[in-house]
Amino acid sequence: MIYRRIQRVLPGFLRRYLLYFEQETEEAVRNFAAALSPSARVLDAGAGEGAYRSHFSKQRYVGFDLGIGDAHWNYRELDVIGNLSALPFRDGVFDASLNIVTLEHVREPAGVLREIAGVLKPGGRLLLVVPQEWEVHQAPHDYFRYTRFGCAWLLEQAGFERCEIRPVGGYFRLISRRLLNGLQFFPGILLPLAALLVAPPALLAPLFDRLDRRRDFTLGYICTAYKRS
Repeated sequence: MIYRRIQRVLPGFLRRYLLYFEQETEEAVRNFAAALSPSARVLDAGAGEGAYRSHFSKQRYVGFDLGIGDAHWNYRELDVIGNLSALPFRDGVFDASLNIVTLEHVREPAGVLREIAGVLKPGGRLLLVVPQEWEVHQAPHDYFRYTRFGCAWLLEQAGFERCEIRPVGGYFRLISRRLLNGLQFFPGILLPLAALLVAPPALLAPLFDRLDRRRDFTLGYICTAYKRS
C-alpha cells in the first residue's frame, strides 16, 4: 500500500500527523501494555506478524492468528495458528487480550468476541481496534466495518462491561487519509506530480479536525472493555 511506503520515509512528527490511525493505535497498545502487571498473560487475538509483541516483553504474550490475511506477511513468529472462532485455550486463562484491526476479517465477529471473553479471567481487559471508513484490504477476507454503536452492542453481547469507545479522528483527518490513498492510482513518473498536488491539502486538512465534534466521520475506533465479573 502506498501509505506503508510513506510511513517508512516520513519523519516521526509527520508520520504521526498524517498516519494518525496507526500512531494512535500504537500508542493505545503501548499504554495498554504498560498498565498490565509483569505476570499477566496476554492473548494477541489476530496477531498477524506480531507487530505488537515488543510492547509485551514484560508479560507472557501469546500471538494467535489463522495466518491467511496477507500473502506477503511472515507468520512464522506466531505462537499458535488457529481460528479465532474456536480458541484452543482453557476458560479464564488470560488476564488481557488485544484484537487490532482484525474483527473486520472474521465472518462471525460476535462469536469471536465471545471466544475472547471466554478465555479471559473475570475482570480481564480487552483492547479492540476496528475500522469504520477504510478501503477493502486483505481480500477476500474482508467482511465488515463498524460504527460506535455496533462496537458497543457486540462487546456487551459478548459479556464485556465498562466499554469505552473512542473515534480515531474526524472528518478532516479522514479526508487527509483519503487524499494520500489516491496516490496509488498514479504510476511511475506521474507519482511525484500527483504528490505535489495532494500534499498541500493532505497536510492542511487535519488542522481543521476540531470542527468535527461529533466524529461521525472517522477512520475507526479504539475500544477498551472489561470482562464481566
